[in-house]
Amino acid sequence: MTPADDMQALVPRHDGSAEAGASAAAPAELLELRRLPRPRPAAGQLLVAVALAPVNPSDLLYIAGTYGLPRRRGAAAGFEGTGVVVAAGDAATAALVGRRVSFLAGASGAWADYALTDPASCVPVAQALREEDAAALFVNPLTAMAMIALAAEAGARALVLNAAGSQLGRMLIALACERGIATVAVVRRPESVEPLHALGATEVLASSLPDHAERLGAALAAHKPRILLDAVGDQAAADLFAAMPAHSRWIAYGMLSEQGARLPDLRAFVFAGKRIEGFWLSRWLRAAEPAQRASALQAVQQRFLDGRWHTQVSARIALADALPRLSEALALPGKVMLAP
Repeated sequence: MTPADDMQALVPRHDGSAEAGASAAAPAELLELRRLPRPRPAAGQLLVAVALAPVNPSDLLYIAGTYGLPRRRGAAAGFEGTGVVVAAGDAATAALVGRRVSFLAGASGAWADYALTDPASCVPVAQALREEDAAALFVNPLTAMAMIALAAEAGARALVLNAAGSQLGRMLIALACERGIATVAVVRRPESVEPLHALGATEVLASSLPDHAERLGAALAAHKPRILLDAVGDQAAADLFAAMPAHSRWIAYGMLSEQGARLPDLRAFVFAGKRIEGFWLSRWLRAAEPAQRASALQAVQQRFLDGRWHTQVSARIALADALPRLSEALALPGKVMLAP
């Protein structure tokens, strides 16, 4: 390969899914930096010169082998990013060549100099849109829009939001506030309480404080939320759900906990009409009508452009520097961005 024909990429070291009970490894131990052939777009595909790509929790699950899609050893990781379309696989998609886009990586990942996408998985973005916001336009924002719409369709007047201090959590709070849905936000650190109150959260509870259980019980009694949006999936989430009213729904959209949860009493599901379900953005995108996806993406982009949403960046790291720096950067609040 000549320099014009190849590219650098961060790729998983392992294939497939991890075995149950496998010990957790640091992200840098699961990845390697490699030179790969530059992808060539087939019919219906677009080649994007990647400018910036975020590291999302779903990316970390993927490289660890615990995501809903098996890892591909030696193929670039990374689900989303932003960049400029530099080539099209056919005349039907050529109109996007030269356009700055936000995209979901399809046949090749976004943690690389170049990535493949398709017209249904990318959207042209305004030049005024910050690069950091364009890079993270799909995964968190669309998840927030879809889940709040789900809560609104269920007639929810209040909901509980676990891991509420994340960027996705902040988006959920803002959207719930706009729809008049009260939010009981649960965070770990006390310093997260006031910022979330300022965003419009009705109650913000720090689980590390000694009076957390008492305050949580009072909040549940006062607001009677019947929706739990949970990114953690640990025993604390299960106990919280057990304390919620009859006919409550536990909607799991993340798996931050490695321990999982135990549900010893099934009577709540038999007699009180409670249920547990999962939300996966990939499934929502496949089921949504094209007009619904386009409308949601337009609304998301507008929120970033007018300042209602803002991507907080903890670190911007070149691909070549990612392996020694990634674990430390991920411990900081905000989104880690990878730049070719």
